[in-house]
Amino acid sequence: MWNKVRHRNQPSRRVVNNEFELLRIFRVTADSSSFRDAAVRLGTSPQGVTRAIQRLERHYGEVLFHRSTRQVRITAFGERLLEQVRPALEQVEELWTVPGADQQASVSGTVRVTAPHSLGTRAVLPAMERVAKRHPDVMLDVRLSDRISNAVDEKIDVGIRVGFMRDSRFVARKAADMRLPIVAAPRLIKKVGTPDGVDELADFPVTAAIDINTGRPWSWHFSAGRQWTPVSPAFIADNADMEMGAALAGIAFAQLADYMAAPYIASGKLVRVLQKEEPPAWGLYVYRPQRAPVSARVRAVFDELQTAIGSLPALP
Repeated sequence: MWNKVRHRNQPSRRVVNNEFELLRIFRVTADSSSFRDAAVRLGTSPQGVTRAIQRLERHYGEVLFHRSTRQVRITAFGERLLEQVRPALEQVEELWTVPGADQQASVSGTVRVTAPHSLGTRAVLPAMERVAKRHPDVMLDVRLSDRISNAVDEKIDVGIRVGFMRDSRFVARKAADMRLPIVAAPRLIKKVGTPDGVDELADFPVTAAIDINTGRPWSWHFSAGRQWTPVSPAFIADNADMEMGAALAGIAFAQLADYMAAPYIASGKLVRVLQKEEPPAWGLYVYRPQRAPVSARVRAVFDELQTAIGSLPALP
């Protein structure tokens, strides 16, 4: 008889499962742009997501999302709840994994990734291909942008950034060194010659890469911390591959990341100039927000991106 009696304060297994599912829906919705987007990720209907969020809002007596016709935006209360919900759900999901069981089946959920455009097909796509092959239940949400992302506000799980990250909110791992050679096509060098120093660059056709964060050209970097900004460029672009295309076409000299230029330098389609003036190598970092514990899906993407970055072409 004792086994048939449940203490009045003890929740039933069904209630616990329902509460867990409501919080899981809340987490996915917080990582989505709309209820419809969340429904697609969850494999349910927008109405089902709406009902789940409304139940949670009645329970907490607080609004979790500001709704509009196009998007939803999490409230301040929702953000605080999410900070508690996310690690708690990840802990439960990890505890539910049977030790020694097939891990591939347990790795699921959405991972949002951000990276510069120039690393999209060179590193991100190969890494995502391996993740998708090993963990087919993981949804990969990749956002390429040369704009400096606010990873916390944009709910980024894993990202790639050039240069060291000093933000204590993130875990960053250096995956490779990146050199910045100055290059030009042989036919342009045959036509105009080569500069003997940094100051002479102003007399040669050069490219200018636009920093979309400021709308101004990026400075070229050289040894001893010296910088030089193109004043009268022959070619302006806001995309690194377009800039490299201009160099390959013989339009102008360009300063490019070695993971882009190295194969063309090796084939002779680009020539490296002012090599003694090149700056020290920069780091290529894979990072993630400091959320503990780290879910298996995020760890899988993080590790594969490290491997992909480490496999990029490089100059000796």
